[in-house]
Amino acid sequence: MSVRPVRQAALVAALLLVAASPAASESVEGSPLQFKDVDDLHFGEVIYYAYQQRWFDALQRLDAEIHQHHGVDEPELDSLYPYIDHAEFSTGAIELLYRMHQRAGRAVRAVLEANVEDGVHNRAAYLLARIHFQKAQFEDALRALESLRGDVPDDIAGDIEFLRANVYMALDRPADAAELLADVEGEDGLEGFASYNLGIALLQDGRTEAAARQLDRAGQVSSSDPAVLAIRDKSNLLLGTMLFEGAQFELAQRSLDRVRLEGAYSNQALLRAGWAGAQAERFDRALVPWGILARRNATDAAVQEALLALPYAYSKRGVHGRAALLYGSAVETFTREIEKLDASIVSILEGEFLEALVREEIRQDKDWVIRLRSLPDAPETFYLMQLMASHDFQTALQNYLDLEDLRKKMVSWETSFDAFEDIIRVRRAYYEPILSDIDEQFRTLDAQIRLRLEQRKAINHRLEQMLIAPRPSLLATAEEMAVSEWIDALKAALGDATGASADALRHRIRRLEGTLVWNLETRYHERLTDIHEDLRELNVEVDAMQARYESFVRTRQAATHSYVGYEDTIAGLRSRVARALEDLDVLMKRQGHLLESVAIEQLEIRRERLLAQQNQARFAFADAYDRAAKAQAGADLPPPEEEPEAQESPDEPLREARAGTP
Repeated sequence: MSVRPVRQAALVAALLLVAASPAASESVEGSPLQFKDVDDLHFGEVIYYAYQQRWFDALQRLDAEIHQHHGVDEPELDSLYPYIDHAEFSTGAIELLYRMHQRAGRAVRAVLEANVEDGVHNRAAYLLARIHFQKAQFEDALRALESLRGDVPDDIAGDIEFLRANVYMALDRPADAAELLADVEGEDGLEGFASYNLGIALLQDGRTEAAARQLDRAGQVSSSDPAVLAIRDKSNLLLGTMLFEGAQFELAQRSLDRVRLEGAYSNQALLRAGWAGAQAERFDRALVPWGILARRNATDAAVQEALLALPYAYSKRGVHGRAALLYGSAVETFTREIEKLDASIVSILEGEFLEALVREEIRQDKDWVIRLRSLPDAPETFYLMQLMASHDFQTALQNYLDLEDLRKKMVSWETSFDAFEDIIRVRRAYYEPILSDIDEQFRTLDAQIRLRLEQRKAINHRLEQMLIAPRPSLLATAEEMAVSEWIDALKAALGDATGASADALRHRIRRLEGTLVWNLETRYHERLTDIHEDLRELNVEVDAMQARYESFVRTRQAATHSYVGYEDTIAGLRSRVARALEDLDVLMKRQGHLLESVAIEQLEIRRERLLAQQNQARFAFADAYDRAAKAQAGADLPPPEEEPEAQESPDEPLREARAGTP
């Protein structure tokens, strides 16, 4: 069974459903998201990091943005509000890509339980099924797939059925899997993978002939995709092996010849093709693939077997001198490889293996595992290619690399704390000398403002009372108030005087009072209207003054808050980072020890095998040399060491046999 490799950028695009247009969720496979249409800049930053496969950075920012969104008083005014459902779902998607399966499962289940549209629900169900499948929880994966509802998005419909078929195969239901795979065999993006898995399903179902025909079709899929070409080679190799085990050597040879010479399965195919010729007693045909294979990198197990198989074929053809030379060369090669293995084991014990794995320049290359073989100072990687390509080792290795990344980030965070403390120190040195003078001036201004506000409040209260109980005297002008005081003074001066002149004077005073009262009474409403208009104008000025006052208060608080109260927070964060670094060191040592132990065990197995092959080559060398010497003595031939090399050119016949194969 082979699972189609996940195209990370396309999967992120399919899961981060915030593309601006409504059709984005239907056609996002392989298409970039429209960042310009994402109004929330922080969520756009998350997508930016996700497209670079920087899952930790994306997850860190996404968690912070969602946490802040849920903490605001009016979330509907937040720029993340239109995307919050997609953002929470994206949390699970990125956690899955970061291999945080437990958290990813919880996040996706939360989406499934929420009231979301069918498209989001179905994507979440598919994502949850993938989580369960990767964790070998096949029953749970099947239940997640059965929770699909409504219309399934076109871009994941084929992937869903392909995953369902893989689940059926894992649950030992190959017949059901074969039925599904037959339907999706021609789907875009599943070329080769569905065909190969269909062959495996038929094989598991006991339909060997149908499986062979299906693998034959899968082995002839036309594509330029490297992944499809690799699965095509795998199909041909498996079919060739089946035919070889069924003693159909000619058919096996034909299938194995379709495997590319530069592919990942070429060494195994060349080795098997040689044995197909040998089993058919056609040792001349075995020389061609074994001759090519024997000249390849000697660290590969198939190449090492070919170093013994090639002279064996020559000996079967009676060319014992050539066989003796090749056996002798094989002994030397095995000796060098054993020395490499010994050096590799010593290198791993000294910790150089883990140092090579965390090299940044190596990890930036998508083929960094292959490049490890070319490191001159890392012999421990020569024999670990197959081990390092395995899923379990890759998972353990990726965990170690993630721990190393976290360690680097936390070390950088510790440096950031020093930078924050420098910023706080600079701000304190700038603000504290000037804030004292500003505060003194502000207190004086604040007292005046409070007095004026109280006066305005009193005036407003008095006017409100006058609407109920009119008091015209309160609206007298300054001149009228002066006249009123002058009249009061005249009345006080006149006192109780009697006589005609006193009476005449009192009469004139009353006329003056009447005139004053008349003016106050008749102009009361006009003056009351004017005073309200003046008060409204005053309110505008007071409101502006109050706004400036509050702005100053906020600015003053912001200035203070920019350097006050951070000491405890930074100290707490320093402590948390320090504890986390201690935990990381422990985890990295454990994980590194696990990787080293597995690597050493693998190297020791290879060393034992090389020792056995070396002994076998020595005995075969002695036997071939004796046979060559006897043949020389009987036919008066030159000694084996002077025997000319065979003139076969193993490359050309195989190239001709594989003409037309990419």
